[in-house]
Amino acid sequence: MSETSAVPTAPLRARAEIDLAALRANVRALRARAAGAALMAVVKSDAYGHGALPCARAAVEAGATWLGTATPEEALALRAAGLDTRVLCWLWVPGGPWRQAIEADIDVSLSGLWALREVTEAARQAGQPARVQLKADTGLGRGGCQPADWPELVGEALRAEREGLVRITGLWSHFACADEPGHPSIAAQLTRFREMLAYAEEQGVRPEVRHIANSPATLTLPETHFDLVRTGIAMYGVSPSPELGTPADFGLRPVMTLSASLALVKRVPGGHGISYGHHYVTPGETTVGLVPVGYADGIPRHASGTGPVLVDGKWRTVAGRVAMDQFVVDLGGDEPPVGTEAVLFGPGDRGEPTAEDWAQACGTIAYEIVTRIGTRVPRVYVNGEQEG
Repeated sequence: MSETSAVPTAPLRARAEIDLAALRANVRALRARAAGAALMAVVKSDAYGHGALPCARAAVEAGATWLGTATPEEALALRAAGLDTRVLCWLWVPGGPWRQAIEADIDVSLSGLWALREVTEAARQAGQPARVQLKADTGLGRGGCQPADWPELVGEALRAEREGLVRITGLWSHFACADEPGHPSIAAQLTRFREMLAYAEEQGVRPEVRHIANSPATLTLPETHFDLVRTGIAMYGVSPSPELGTPADFGLRPVMTLSASLALVKRVPGGHGISYGHHYVTPGETTVGLVPVGYADGIPRHASGTGPVLVDGKWRTVAGRVAMDQFVVDLGGDEPPVGTEAVLFGPGDRGEPTAEDWAQACGTIAYEIVTRIGTRVPRVYVNGEQEG
């Protein structure tokens, strides 16, 4: 069944158009950059706001052989939808749901003994081994097992494997600064990862996959590719860092275009305050347009006075405060008809802003811009059928 939704004949209040052909092309481009490794399509947080199930299916069509999620609920939803691709899930708290994950054949990441002990007990109850991957903290200081505790975790995991309670399918870690070219932590983490891999393998661990490369490392650090690369933001056509290059520099294309229909166009006199707090006052008689999306839809309030929008072929700027459901742009005397499309961001082909432009305007990263777009904004999928 196609994931393509029919494009509506009447304008929507707002829409996030998701180009699945662009996503498939991005996956193929990333696979080419890491030709010796398998590719994991990371679809956590509803595929960074793009829609987990359509994006997961498109990524698999383009050659992704693994899917990655943060939470168990995300992983189980993929299985419930019929996706049988390997899935790794890495963000666990006490209580699981370990048994459901085991029975759904999901690989679970373990960073400490508490998690190993809970998953082995769930494996006993389920009557089948758990697929587990041991995560090493090589320097990020977030999830993962510290080097000092690694021998104990590896030893207990191997004992559980000998008892038939787990299969150690992977060894992995995560970079702290791969998006900062030349940062000294990159080489330090890679060295530590190799040391922790060597120890585990000397003890008898035989992983199916070893992996540390995220999107920036996939794009720029071939020595980090190992058996598998985990591509998140790059798969959606967003550069992981302006320092590394634009999406086009890497042969990638942004997948999401966010637009809305002008809800009102009106003429106002000079000296007129606009939106809460009157942080913008019209410098002279002008026209303003009402864009019917706000921070409840994921439009950053930090974009007040700075966020760029393409309306009627011209860049406009958010005038005054972004409110919960709407914001205003100064149209400078132009009078486009009500219902005219206002494009907040997209690939940039039509001169519209990009997610990176919004990130710069808000003092954040493009990851946040696309991921925070809320559920009130319908996702409209185009190019759902794979070419050929």
